[in-house]
Amino acid sequence: MTDQSSNSPVLLDDVLPDTLGFMPIPHRPFFPGQIQPVVVNMGEWQSTLEQAMERDNGLLALAFVHNRTSGSLDLSQVPAIGCVVRLHKPPQQEGAQQFLVQGIKRFRIVEWLQTDAPYRVRVEYPKSVGDRESQEVKAYAMAVLNEIKALLPLNPLYGEELKQYLGNFSPNQPSLLADFSAALTSAPGEELQDVLSALSLIERMQKVLVLLRREREVAELQGKISQQVNEQLSEHQRKFFLREQLKVIQKELGITKDDKTSDREMFEERLDGLLVPESALTKIEAELDKLSVLETGSPEYSVTRNYLDWATSIPWGKRSVDKLSVPDAKQILNAHHDGLDDVKERILEFIGVGAFKGEISGSILLLVGPPGVGKTSIGQSIAESLGREFYRFSLGGMRDEAEIKGHRRTYIGAMPGKFVQALKDVKVENPVIMLDEIDKLGQSFQGDPASALLEVLDPAQNQAFLDHYLDLRIDLSKVLFVCTANQLDTIPGPLLDRMEVIRLSGYIAEEKLAIAKNHLWPKLVRQHGAKLSQIRINDAALKFVINAYCREAGVRNLEKQLSRLIRKAVMRLLESDVEKLNITKAQVEDLLGKPPFADDKPMRGVGVVTGLAWTAMGGATLSIEANRIHSLNRGFKYTGRLGETMRESADIAYSYVMSHLADFGVEKPFFDESFVHLHVPEGATPKDGPSAGITMATALISLARSEPLKERIAMTGELSLTGQVLAVGGIREKVIAARRVKINNLILPEANRRDFEDLPDYLREGLTVSFASHYGHIFERLFKA
Repeated sequence: MTDQSSNSPVLLDDVLPDTLGFMPIPHRPFFPGQIQPVVVNMGEWQSTLEQAMERDNGLLALAFVHNRTSGSLDLSQVPAIGCVVRLHKPPQQEGAQQFLVQGIKRFRIVEWLQTDAPYRVRVEYPKSVGDRESQEVKAYAMAVLNEIKALLPLNPLYGEELKQYLGNFSPNQPSLLADFSAALTSAPGEELQDVLSALSLIERMQKVLVLLRREREVAELQGKISQQVNEQLSEHQRKFFLREQLKVIQKELGITKDDKTSDREMFEERLDGLLVPESALTKIEAELDKLSVLETGSPEYSVTRNYLDWATSIPWGKRSVDKLSVPDAKQILNAHHDGLDDVKERILEFIGVGAFKGEISGSILLLVGPPGVGKTSIGQSIAESLGREFYRFSLGGMRDEAEIKGHRRTYIGAMPGKFVQALKDVKVENPVIMLDEIDKLGQSFQGDPASALLEVLDPAQNQAFLDHYLDLRIDLSKVLFVCTANQLDTIPGPLLDRMEVIRLSGYIAEEKLAIAKNHLWPKLVRQHGAKLSQIRINDAALKFVINAYCREAGVRNLEKQLSRLIRKAVMRLLESDVEKLNITKAQVEDLLGKPPFADDKPMRGVGVVTGLAWTAMGGATLSIEANRIHSLNRGFKYTGRLGETMRESADIAYSYVMSHLADFGVEKPFFDESFVHLHVPEGATPKDGPSAGITMATALISLARSEPLKERIAMTGELSLTGQVLAVGGIREKVIAARRVKINNLILPEANRRDFEDLPDYLREGLTVSFASHYGHIFERLFKA
């Protein structure tokens, strides 16, 4: 587009040309009477500025354009009203440059003469509407001046701009007063453009008055915030100086001591009344003397102070008084535990011996049993029965012997071992310390914690236990150690030799029922925020939960299932109008879903015999099957993920039966012509152990004679190559497993007769047990009776 503007010169501010170069400005508009720097990109606007200086005597039309993209200009976004400015010393260099401009007068765009850079517009100069001599305009002007005066003390930055205005303009110029007041505020560009576009003096001053009052409110709030911050800082500084002065005064008068003296007196006060051994006291006093000569800011001071903090926190010679009452202990054990009569009897014997002697010296008990049978809670009951403090920590996964014996002081962040920490926490020398999961100790390059425990659990050594951090001999001989484990196989022999083993074999259904009624159900109902009168369950429903959902040896899963029942019951109470819910056997399956265990009926038939096995989860029944595959050739195989010992038992059973065919009434050609397969079901589960020997032999004989067992019977026992029936372990667990599936006829090794007779009466009641020392006795019992 060609430039059609006239090229008339401008000599006075009042005589302005009708065509001007145009440049948009971001952020906020420019006002008449305003003198302020403007930053422009010379690469984009250099031609516009050169044209303004050469052609228009330094005059330029500026207008506010919000969110403009560099290099482009949308003419529809350009407001009609802008401000003519005079350029003062425009820059000549490239890049972003700053120069000073002075606002002259409002303009209105009449026509775009050039729509690409350098832009040029035809303009007119509108006049303000309104009588500046009217009383209303003067009143607004006075209101604006009052707001400016109110702003002046709130923000000192306004002082210079106000002085500049007063030096250039008369207060009787309301138009310039309004424009200057608007430029004084921090209002957004859109609101300032509304002020610039307002030609009516009254309207313009109304808008300016709103902006000034908002500015004053912000300034007052900012002043309050600054005052609050300054007051807080002044208060902190005042207190700091007062504290420092108080310290100096107290020190001069001898009222207080410095930090070193205070620390020493605190440690010495802790030692008062304690029976510290002479060797330990000598070392502690040496460290106290060392503390006195160290500077409080030195690293060595904090190391020495931490050491003394631990050394003086040990309860040297401080013991709690034992409650050696067997009746009270029996009452506590019975209140906390149902069943486990043999275990409770052994604990009462232990307490009784202590009562007879007058004291209970340090002992090491090992509670062995499946998960969830109450090993940890029994340890807590022992502590409560004796009136001792209780401390528990888990050894599971522990791989660093420093956890037992402490780190040496040369390491950063060194700490004593767990036993020193336990004594510090319980504040007595004779607590009950429970070492949980001792069968799961780890071993790594950092040491062997099991070996480190040998000193702790040896009564001949633990009276002078040496912690690496303290480097002091500590007496642990008065501590009663209660360890727990799920199995003994993974506990090192020397460590196991130092402990007295008490076995917790698990619970039968009747014991689980009593535990659920007396302990689990009331506790869980209270935990869920309900009352026992709101949610009830009958014995039949509890028995169904126990038999159909929770057949493990312990009661942990039983607790989970009962918790599920209560949650479902609570939801039904919330969703219905009923206030009480009685859970019956018929409702259990609806609430818990289909039971994972059906009625366990051991398999029966030719070549099928039920054995008894022990697992880490308790006892279990194990059906063993023998079958003839074909008669083409002789052979023998076994399946079911059998371990090496169990495979050897199968080979021994096969060899023993083959060498005594005539004694068992089996024709010799049967095995010579038969390929026999022996299988132990649940093939995904690994199995091992020697106790299935007689069961395998019985299955092979039943197959060869084609004669099933006449009664439901279960058996366990190791078989030798000469037919001897040898002893096995886990008799209690195996008897419980047989009772669980309602098998009342058992065959056990003669060598285990005493183990069976030591069982509680309620476990032996209703059982018919045959004891055998040779397999011939078993054969006569099963096939000739």
